[in-house]
Amino acid sequence: MIRLQNITLQRGPQTLLEDTSLTIHPGRRIGVIGRNGCGKSSLFRVLLRELPLDGGELTIPGQWRIAHMAQEVSATNRSSLDYVLDGDGDLRRIQRQLSEAEQQGRDHELGHLYAELEAIHGFDASYRAEQLLHGLGFDQTEVNAPVSSFSGGWRIRLNLAQALMSRSDLLLLDEPTNHLDLDATLWLEQWLKEYPGTLLLISHDRDFLDNVADEIVHMEHRQMFSYRGNYSQFEQQRALRLAEQQAVFEKQQRRVKEIHSFVTRFKAKASKAKQAQSRVKELERMEMIAPAHVDSPFHFIFREADKTSNVLVSLADAEIGYQASGNASEDTDTSTILDGVNVLLQPGSRIGLLGPNGAGKSTLIKTLVGDLPLLSGDMTKGQHLKIGYFAQHQLEALDLQASALLHIQRLSAKATEQEIRNFLGGFNFHGDKALEPVAPFSG
Repeated sequence: MIRLQNITLQRGPQTLLEDTSLTIHPGRRIGVIGRNGCGKSSLFRVLLRELPLDGGELTIPGQWRIAHMAQEVSATNRSSLDYVLDGDGDLRRIQRQLSEAEQQGRDHELGHLYAELEAIHGFDASYRAEQLLHGLGFDQTEVNAPVSSFSGGWRIRLNLAQALMSRSDLLLLDEPTNHLDLDATLWLEQWLKEYPGTLLLISHDRDFLDNVADEIVHMEHRQMFSYRGNYSQFEQQRALRLAEQQAVFEKQQRRVKEIHSFVTRFKAKASKAKQAQSRVKELERMEMIAPAHVDSPFHFIFREADKTSNVLVSLADAEIGYQASGNASEDTDTSTILDGVNVLLQPGSRIGLLGPNGAGKSTLIKTLVGDLPLLSGDMTKGQHLKIGYFAQHQLEALDLQASALLHIQRLSAKATEQEIRNFLGGFNFHGDKALEPVAPFSG
C-alpha cells in the first residue's frame, strides 16, 4: 500500500496540503476531487517523485511500477501505433535486445529472449495497442499516421493510450475524459473497471466517477478526506459529515459563550473566582472546531441578449462539410460530412449532439457559428441572433503569452479594467493571477 503520513506540500508561497495523511490500498479505484488549484495534480507529481514534500513522509512499495498520462506531447513523426507501444517499457527493452543479439550473432540468447517476449504477451502487443487506439476513437487509417498530424486534443488521447499500454501497479490519470467523446468515455469506463492495479483518477465528471470509482479522496482546506464509494455516495457522506461538524461547532460556540458570560459576571467575585478560573482553563484547553461550509470560488451568469428572434437558426436541405478552394461547384474540392440536414432552433431549447467521431457534430456547430459555409441548401438566422461559442479545441485558440485580462480586453474593448477584473473573479482569476500569462496554467 501507499502511505502519505502527515505531509505538507507548498508551491511558492501557497500551502496546498498541511499535516495531512492518506493511505491508498492496493486495487482501489480512487477518484481525486477538489477545486482547481487545491493540489490534485501536484499530489500526482509527488507520487511520481517529481515534486519533493515540504514535510511528512511518502512510502510506496519499491516493486510498484507507476504509469501516468502526460498532459503534453511533442510533434514527433513516430506513428501513432509506435507511440502507444512505447508505453510498454518491457516490450521495447526485449525488442532492442533481440535486435542486438541478431545483429551480433548471439544465437544462444535468442531463445531466452523470445521466451521472455512470450511471457509478456509481446507477440500480440501491436494488436492490443490497436485496440486501445480504436477504443479511444482512432480509425484504422490513423493507426500508422504520424503523431505530428494530430491536433492537441488527439495527441492527449495518444498519451492516454500510451499510459494504458504501460505495465503498471499504479495508474495515475489526470482528467482523462477532457478530450474524449461519449463513445470513447464509455469505452474507457469499461477498461478501467477491468484494470487490475491501483487507480488514482482526477476528474470533474461526476457520471464518470460514479461508474469507475469505488473510493473518493476530497482535497479541501489543505486536507485530504477519504470516502468509500462513488461520487454520489461521497456527496451523501460529506453532507452528513458537514451537518455533524456544524452541529458540534454550534454546540461548542454555545459553550464558549456561556464561559465568557460566566467569567465576565463573576471574575471579580471572591466566592466565584475559583469557578471562573476553572472555566478559563477549560476554554484554553478547548480545540476549536471550524464552521462547516462548502467552498466554491465561482459566480457567474449567462447574460441574455437584449432581443430574441422567434426562430434562432434554421437549416433547410443543407449539405455540410468542407471545401478546399472555396468553390462548392467543384466536386474534387468538397468533402460532404452531412447531407439533407433540416434543423430548426428555437429560443429556450436544450439540445445534445451525439454520434461517433467523424459523424459531423463539430462540423455542424462550426456551420451554425459561421466558421464553415454551407456546401448547398439554405441557412436562415434570426434578426437578433447572437452566438456564444466554446470550441472543442479552445486551448489551441489561446494566446499563451497573454493574460486572462488581456484575452477579455480583446473581446470587450469598451469594458473597463475593473469590470473585466470583476468578471474574471467569477472564474477564480483574482489579483495578479488575472495578469499572468496563461502558458503555465493547467489545461
